[in-house]
Amino acid sequence: MIRTPGGIRRFRLVGLALASGIVAAAGQAPLGWTYLALLGFAGLIWVVASAPSTRLGILRGWFGGIGYFAATLFWIVEPFLVDPVRTGWMAPFALLFTATGFALFWGAGSGLGVWLVRSRARRAIGVALGIALAEMLRGHLLTGFPWALPAYIWIDHPAAQWLAWVGPYGLSVMTLLVAALPVLFWQAGRGRVAALAALVVPIALIEGSGWLRVSSLPIDNTDRPIVRLIQPNAPQHQKWEPEMIPVFFERAEAATAATADIPPALIVWPETALPTFLDAAENARVRIRVAAGEAQVVVGALRRDANGIYNSLVVIDADGGAGQTYDKHHLVPFGEYIPLEGLARRIGLGALAAQGGALSAGSGPQLIDLGPLGAALPLICYEAIFPANTRTDQRPNLLLQITNDAWFGQYVGPFQHLAQARARAIEQGLPLVRAANTGVSAVVAPSGAVTASLGLGQGGHLDAPLPAPLPATLFARTNVWPAIVFSVLALIFLAFWRRQS
Repeated sequence: MIRTPGGIRRFRLVGLALASGIVAAAGQAPLGWTYLALLGFAGLIWVVASAPSTRLGILRGWFGGIGYFAATLFWIVEPFLVDPVRTGWMAPFALLFTATGFALFWGAGSGLGVWLVRSRARRAIGVALGIALAEMLRGHLLTGFPWALPAYIWIDHPAAQWLAWVGPYGLSVMTLLVAALPVLFWQAGRGRVAALAALVVPIALIEGSGWLRVSSLPIDNTDRPIVRLIQPNAPQHQKWEPEMIPVFFERAEAATAATADIPPALIVWPETALPTFLDAAENARVRIRVAAGEAQVVVGALRRDANGIYNSLVVIDADGGAGQTYDKHHLVPFGEYIPLEGLARRIGLGALAAQGGALSAGSGPQLIDLGPLGAALPLICYEAIFPANTRTDQRPNLLLQITNDAWFGQYVGPFQHLAQARARAIEQGLPLVRAANTGVSAVVAPSGAVTASLGLGQGGHLDAPLPAPLPATLFARTNVWPAIVFSVLALIFLAFWRRQS
């Protein structure tokens, strides 16, 4: 079969969409190449906006999404490699299905943008809004997975302060529109200078306004209470080996008891740090309490009762008892529970169901009282990637995340997870205390700045002052509604514009 020149060009444009998605992924942690990512988004928007039909727009957007999600989520293979003999064969399929599945959202959003706007010169705006709306849906449908949103390419820039005003979905809309503007000017025949200005000027405005907010925030941590974060550094493949359990526990115990010029007011152990179920860990709880001295101490533990098994955060009482308890409510599909588990077993996927865990969900977000430190909002592991999980009736004084990022490998996942937790601090105007089993443990200011951290793969502890909270941000009061309202109104305008074209 001989390909026509047009067929070859269409094939190349699909390949360019794939490459553009990969380039756009470079903006996410740990690379953080923000401006290169904007060029990647611009390239993808140009390829999609140039599609002669909605069908080709969907195809190009889908391939762009495949490139983006394959590059940002390739760490998803790591959990399957903890026990490579039993589950290693699943790793490539996990990445394949994850990347192609999430890319369907981008394909649908791209197709919507192409269909709404007839004019190719103006279609870039429709494509940008379509992908932005697709990201909102990806963050909510089927329990949601808003990992690696376009907004997070700004996390180390002043522009990240826009999270306090419009949240991650609003900043994602802005990011994609910034990438679309030079495409709009280029395809309208305005020339290279105008296209470059259409990219540079909005970036300068976004970065500049963010810098103004950062420069006005208080940074004095004098006389603030000290928090101690415990990082046992237990690799996942060794964490539950009988001969290694006491090694990691004693390492964390010694870090808890370490002396300091200023004793900590709060000590935080990471997710599932207790070596046994909470009800069977009386000896461990007492040892932790003795090591902590006068400090308050919270630990991550598996808890069981008549209703099930829970992934929990527990305050250890003065006598070593289990005090205030928070149970993780936003569980990881296929990691902590299997959706439609009964059906999975009936169709012969019982082994997969068994690998997926059997945890029960807690009742929802709740605060724990840490006395002089105020009320803390607990977040366990990937609960911190969901903006909605930080909303409670009473405003907390700090965000408290415990996690076991050993599941995420050593290269990409832990750094992306930290970046998203930092976004929650900016959105709410609250300090974040984060204890991670293998790292990165960190204290984060309400501006999103990391004030202290303990690096990936290090064992020990970190003492740092707890930054003061800020007043409630605009996003804390409005949530995602501004982004949704803006996007819907923009789409209505585009639909009207289409009829007038």
